[in-house]
Amino acid sequence: MAQRALTGSRIRARRLDRGLRQADLAQMAGISASYLNLIEHNRRRIAGRLLHEIARVLEIDPVVLSEGAGGATVDSLRRAAARGGADTPPELDRIEELADRYPGWAGVIAAQEARIGALEGRLRVMSDRLAHDPQLASALHEVISAVTSIRSTSSILAGSDDLDADWQARFHNNLHADAQRLAGSSQALIRYLDATGAERSTPLSPLDEVDALFAARGGHVAELEGQGAEAVNQLVAAAPQLSSDDARHLARARLLRYAEDAAALPLAQVSEQAQVCDHDPLRLAAATGAGLPRVLRRLAALPAALGHPLAGLAVADSAGALIALQPLPEVEFPRAGGACPLWPLFEALGRPGQPVRALVELPGGQPRRVMAYAVAAPRGPVKYGAPAVLESTMLMLPAPARSDLPPRPAGIACRICPRPACPVRREPSILGPEAQPGR
Repeated sequence: MAQRALTGSRIRARRLDRGLRQADLAQMAGISASYLNLIEHNRRRIAGRLLHEIARVLEIDPVVLSEGAGGATVDSLRRAAARGGADTPPELDRIEELADRYPGWAGVIAAQEARIGALEGRLRVMSDRLAHDPQLASALHEVISAVTSIRSTSSILAGSDDLDADWQARFHNNLHADAQRLAGSSQALIRYLDATGAERSTPLSPLDEVDALFAARGGHVAELEGQGAEAVNQLVAAAPQLSSDDARHLARARLLRYAEDAAALPLAQVSEQAQVCDHDPLRLAAATGAGLPRVLRRLAALPAALGHPLAGLAVADSAGALIALQPLPEVEFPRAGGACPLWPLFEALGRPGQPVRALVELPGGQPRRVMAYAVAAPRGPVKYGAPAVLESTMLMLPAPARSDLPPRPAGIACRICPRPACPVRREPSILGPEAQPGR
């Protein structure tokens, strides 16, 4: 039932919460009890002065009565319900009623859901950094090396009473130099962690900077849709996300590819045909004659303002390293490596040219599912005697309400995946002993 059609139900719920009889509310609003009964059963539409009068008596904003809880709040409640963890499953069909009748509690739950999501994102970034960040590993190695040297020198001084003055002076000098090295490396480590803290979302590499440029635009670069490649240099020069020459070089290449895709599949054409094809990449490729990798990229670039679903995109090279990432909520792969190999993105690398489709189910109390489409194709011209350089492209869309595909379990990365008995787990999870290799 449409939001406005539920106005009467909201009036009735608010009246009962206030402990008012139907006849009392009708009298205070200046209407008959029978007419109010029709309104409360959604048999009469209500608006204008009467709506404001009833809202005044019930001490509630008229917009809340007519429109109900905000869509963002309801969406947050649905995400909170999808996390599960409760002994009794939540009543999904009453989420709107909860948001309407108890907006304060609904806001608390929505805020907690946002906080949990932020903390999970921070955990992913920190876990990825601890496991794979080479600069952090180097800094920690320097600290450990200095500590080991100090310990060794100290043990010699403490255990040798007959050292002559010259040797003692040498060891003291070494101890002093190692202590200074430890202080310097510790300060450098602290500065690095501060500069790349997860809360500041500072990119770790030029690739991250380019991803941040596209993320700021929701994957859609309107300037390239109209002006094409001529707008690339201006975009690169004006992008605040690009702080290095390497990042600007990578951004220019990715923006040029976007411009080529936009020229081959203009926005108006691909937007209309995507709706007709129900955003199915194979059907759209057949309708347009474009290659499947290009179709996947264009579907990920369609703006939500034109009625298209929120989309994610991941591109990996032949080694499985991510070279472009436009994440969906809760699907942000680790950049430095260690992503779950069960995603179609990596399966496609073993089946070049063969499209892969999967209904991916993420771990959690309630199923969280994503529809993923992937294909691997050669990058650049194909030559005799040259190694095949493949590139895998994967489009991620919200899962449909119904699907004939069996769900495929997959995670984000082993270290933050609680799924037990996973056949491809390569390292223990930090979330508990039940998710260890071989269990």
